[in-house]
Order: sequence, then C-alpha cells, then structure tokens
Amino acid sequence: MAGSSAQSSTAERIGYINRIESFSACHRLHSIHLSDEENKEVYGKCNNPNGHGHNYKVEVTVRGKIDAKTGMVMNLTDLKKCIEEVIMIPLDHKNLDKDVPYFTTVVSTTENVAVYIWDNMVKVLPPGLLHEIKIHETDKNVVVYRGE
Repeated sequence: MAGSSAQSSTAERIGYINRIESFSACHRLHSIHLSDEENKEVYGKCNNPNGHGHNYKVEVTVRGKIDAKTGMVMNLTDLKKCIEEVIMIPLDHKNLDKDVPYFTTVVSTTENVAVYIWDNMVKVLPPGLLHEIKIHETDKNVVVYRGE
C-alpha cells in the first residue's frame, strides 16, 4: 500500500531548505561594452551616474537527502554561516560596482548578482546541495538562477 510505514522507513527522502536573508546595496547599470548613449537607452534611469540602491531579499535553497540519523538535509547553522560569508559580508551595505571586484567587468544586474551568489555558494556548500538562488530586487522584480 502506498505510503505504508514499512515503505516509508526504507524510502530515500529528499528535502528542500530555503533560507531567506536581506541585504542593502547600491549599483549602477552600465556596460563597458556599450557607449554612454546605448547605456542610457538600455538601462534608462538605472544608468544614473550616481547609481541607486535596493533592499534585496535573497532566498537560498538547498536540496538533498534527509539524513536518517539527524533528520536534516543540512544543519541550518552551517547554511546561515555560508550565507553570511558569501552574501552578507561581501554585498551588504556595499556599492556593488566599486566594492565587489567581480562587478568591475560584469554589469551588476540582478541576474548577474544571482550568478555571483551561486558561483560562490557552490564553493562553500557540500557538493550537489545548492538548488536555487532567488533574488527579490523589488516586490515586483524577482530573478531565479539554478546554475544553468
């Protein structure tokens, strides 16, 4: 019978953990590959020479086997430490374009912020655990990146 306790005790279970953090940062959308006029046309007011800021909300999702002994996919304390190291320390209350070396040659769009976070989270998490990075730039603008 589906869902019987005998089958449940031997079946491998997969779980998802979603940790949410917020950080504030400023940036200017400006590509070194475009002229000033093209940048103004493509990015509009977000190309303001003085930049602008956001209160980003980031969701980091890990996916993995629920350990039979601990009952966890991973320890939330460890996930919180990884997020602190990868997101909060380098990005919170920073000018992304001037304070984060990655963005000196990469446009600091939310898509690229998600890629930056993914690339650095996979370095500190156990292999194969990172599932998704979701960034809420505003209440209406959300970017999802899954390492593809």
